[in-house]
Amino acid sequence: MNKRQAAVPPPVIVQGPQGAPLPLLFDSPHSGFAFPPEMLPAAPLPALATSCDAFVDELWGKAPEHGGTLIAATFPRWLIDPNRSRDDIDPELLDAPWPGPLNVSDKSRSGMGLIRRLALPGVPVHGRRLGIAEVEGLLRNYYDPYHDAVRDQLDRLHGRFGGVWHVNCHSMKSRGNAMNVDAGQARPDFVVGTRDGSSCGGEFTDCVVATLRSLGYRVNVNDPYKGAELVRRYSNPATGRHSLQIEINRALYMDETSRERHQGFAMLEENLERLIVALADFVREQLGAARSGRAA
Repeated sequence: MNKRQAAVPPPVIVQGPQGAPLPLLFDSPHSGFAFPPEMLPAAPLPALATSCDAFVDELWGKAPEHGGTLIAATFPRWLIDPNRSRDDIDPELLDAPWPGPLNVSDKSRSGMGLIRRLALPGVPVHGRRLGIAEVEGLLRNYYDPYHDAVRDQLDRLHGRFGGVWHVNCHSMKSRGNAMNVDAGQARPDFVVGTRDGSSCGGEFTDCVVATLRSLGYRVNVNDPYKGAELVRRYSNPATGRHSLQIEINRALYMDETSRERHQGFAMLEENLERLIVALADFVREQLGAARSGRAA
């Protein structure tokens, strides 16, 4: 067992803003890879690593310098996925019936549910069925603390400022595989997901898309990713809660085979800081407009 596996860190890390805070929160639910030794998987670690959003928390690491809050999971999504519904459990993974109702999604059926069944097409993660107590422990020790951190920070910011803007941060393979809806297709540089426009105001989306395109990137909106549980659960534009998802093409910053950063990492990090600055300015404008409206 290597040291990274033996010394399991807290499940979630929260970095608060440096200087004047803004109601702008970034969360990276899939960039961790530390897991408890008792959950040693059957799948090879390189296969499991393909589901990890490697370095995404680092790419967005400048957010606190510009007034944002940054939250990151330290555990891997194959252990339990914070971006799935809490009851999206694949019955094929369990050694006994689940004690409550289940909401099995298409993601679970394809092996990518709350508890991941497949690392890659045809490659099981665990090679065994999991006990009910094991899954309940994963929910209690990993899933719930991550959601508690995101919810608590969003509620705190919304309560202070009257509105909050949330960016759910991910990376994607440069081409979809057989477990994806776009199997074999080349992907753009970025995909912005807004659940077909329901999770945030259009101005928030426009700011992200326009800034990225001005930097020369190819950007899709809601194709092939629309946003999942973390966007769905915490968005309510009518009450000033705006959430969107950003997927980054891994080929922009890393070798997808060796999983090492390449020369594009530094440029992408700089450009994401430009996006963070643009979003910080956007949030200030929104807060100023809200104050002006109240004053009128």
